Amino acid sequence: MIDAGDMMRRLALNAVSYGGLARLARPLLGGAGVILMLHRVTADPASATGANRHLAITPDFLDAVLGDMKEAGFEFVTLDEALDRLAQTPGSQRFATVTADDGYRDNLLEALPVLEKHHVPMTIYIAPGLIDGVVDLWWEVVEEIVNAGQPVSLKTSDGPMLLDCSEPATRAATSRRLQTFLTTEVREEDQRHVLRDFARSCGIDPDVTRRHLLMNWDEIRTIASHPLITIGAHTVHHYSLKRLEDERARSEIDEAGHILAARLGAQPRHMAYPYGYAAAVGEREVELAAAAGYASAVTTRHGLLRPDHARHLHALPRLSLNGRYQKLTYIRAMLSGITTPLANGGKLVVSV
Repeated sequence: MIDAGDMMRRLALNAVSYGGLARLARPLLGGAGVILMLHRVTADPASATGANRHLAITPDFLDAVLGDMKEAGFEFVTLDEALDRLAQTPGSQRFATVTADDGYRDNLLEALPVLEKHHVPMTIYIAPGLIDGVVDLWWEVVEEIVNAGQPVSLKTSDGPMLLDCSEPATRAATSRRLQTFLTTEVREEDQRHVLRDFARSCGIDPDVTRRHLLMNWDEIRTIASHPLITIGAHTVHHYSLKRLEDERARSEIDEAGHILAARLGAQPRHMAYPYGYAAAVGEREVELAAAAGYASAVTTRHGLLRPDHARHLHALPRLSLNGRYQKLTYIRAMLSGITTPLANGGKLVVSV
């Protein structure tokens, strides 16, 4: 099945890369620095296919990106140092900081050795509810459900709908439909119950998925003790905050920090919004993150850091190292800054 949007993005990136636009744009649009966003870093070939392939890159690609960025003059710093540099007069050397969402086990086993090789620090955002199994790693479970190949019965307002999972094309369509259903048509608090009904019908245990893919608390404590690693908060239950009432949204943000402090012995200074796109994060969520005392909060909006972001520390954009675009030419095009206004209606300073 051809993804038209994906194809158009590739064409645009190729045009920017090979047409010389990236080189011309860099002095004008390159900004002061960048926050890189990771999820999974793994050589597992299964991660290169399926609905969640955008969430995984290989260790070799991470190695290549970090080396290439260093050669291009980027200095890799901690997130705290990145905030300090935003508050200062811009220097000639651009900076970069690396972040990773959710606490996947391969961050410890496969990403950390690459970071050590380059001596690059990273902030990992943890949602305690995911680690404790109070909520499910639902997007990974959905992929297992559709890959089981059995029809999935979906109860909609128009009546039951039988979703086909027999072929790759139908599995892709079913995955998109289930993800939309779980994130827009089901209450966040009800999502687990509905997901587990789907999983049960296919003989899938979501707890096995979570335990296989995510670090446990002992592993998180191990990686947190590493001098290159900082632990940040990712809310308690990884809910889409904009879909919650005020008090529940506030609790998700506040309590995550308290739980992580109790578990790890240090209060996290930074947080990442789950689903940091426009439908999930707005001005209310930014205000709640600032009121909770976090020094920064990151979204998933596509963009580079500019000096004006010193006034938007709780709505910082990131550049995703995406499994669908594992080519250095694509990353160079994004780092030139030319894709930031293209992805954000002409805006260079991306917040909310």
